[in-house]
Amino acid sequence: MRKEIAPRVEVDLRKIRHNARVLKKLYEEKEIQITGVVKGVGASLEIAKVLIESGITSLADTKISRIQKLKSAQLNATYMLLRTPALSEVEQVVRFADISMNTELEVIRALSAEAVKQQKVHSIILMVEMGDLREGIMIKDVPAFIEEVLKLPGIQIVGLGTNFACFGGVIPTEQKMHEFSSLVKRVQKQFSLFLPYVSGGNSANYHWLKQTKDVGMINHIRLGESIFLGRETVNGTPIPGLYQDAFCLVAEVIESKLKPSVPFGDRGRNAFGETVSFKERGIIRRAIVGMGRQDVLVSGLTPLLPVEILGSSSDHIILDTKNMDLKLGDEVRFSLDYGAMLSVMTSPYVHKKYISEKDHCSAKRTSA
Repeated sequence: MRKEIAPRVEVDLRKIRHNARVLKKLYEEKEIQITGVVKGVGASLEIAKVLIESGITSLADTKISRIQKLKSAQLNATYMLLRTPALSEVEQVVRFADISMNTELEVIRALSAEAVKQQKVHSIILMVEMGDLREGIMIKDVPAFIEEVLKLPGIQIVGLGTNFACFGGVIPTEQKMHEFSSLVKRVQKQFSLFLPYVSGGNSANYHWLKQTKDVGMINHIRLGESIFLGRETVNGTPIPGLYQDAFCLVAEVIESKLKPSVPFGDRGRNAFGETVSFKERGIIRRAIVGMGRQDVLVSGLTPLLPVEILGSSSDHIILDTKNMDLKLGDEVRFSLDYGAMLSVMTSPYVHKKYISEKDHCSAKRTSA
């Protein structure tokens, strides 16, 4: 029988559909709409279609080339560029993105000039800095910033947004969310703005959503990891009722031998400039799978067999197989965290297999 291609990531579309529908219902109960963030899955058309079928018809990515890909597929969706555009890509942003997130006046002026040139009105969401220290306009600067943007032709402010737990790990607490809502109220009143997008965060906002009695002005959220991996991102805890195993990475054993557990000979740094220490375990059975750091973020992998990852190079992951006698051609399966999922879904060296009917990984849906 012909073996399947490896390495490959098996993507269970049925589980993604289930997670998307559950989360859509959960957020809509508090009148919050969802944009599906597809950057972590390489803007996969198969996954994008599942999100749209689940009722999530707003999709976001950080790469304008991937938005162009999605738009060329003629999917019935609104497309959002999830980061401030570079000046070098303004023409493409106006051409392909329905909405872009912005923090720099110089960029917005360039978008304005390009929108006029293309005879379009480009919609923007202004991102506000609430402490995570990634992108955002400082709160005190927001009114003056809006005043300048409103002077520009071809630009329409459709929302204010903020971000949590992506760079600084700052949590969207009740106080933080109230502060953001208060700002939105002030600028809406000051400038008579209608803001269809008051975008309060991302998958890190799950606990806030469950606990808050008042979502304030928040009417929009951007979800990626919670849809695809069934987890909130502040503590990485599973969300009840969701699947955590929609993605499973499979690699093939290309060597299996008894070897010493500690390298022998004079030692320096490895190929990545690291000085690695090794624990003396005597002679162990070591297996190598044909996949490495140029394929996946190895630190984000957890083997689904009772084996241990000892380390990796560009194209090899070395395992201590413990009591398992892995043979050449055997497959080893791994669960993935967000970083590992992002790396394999964007790697051209990892085959993508989309499934709907079988459950290939060992983990199950968490109890509701």
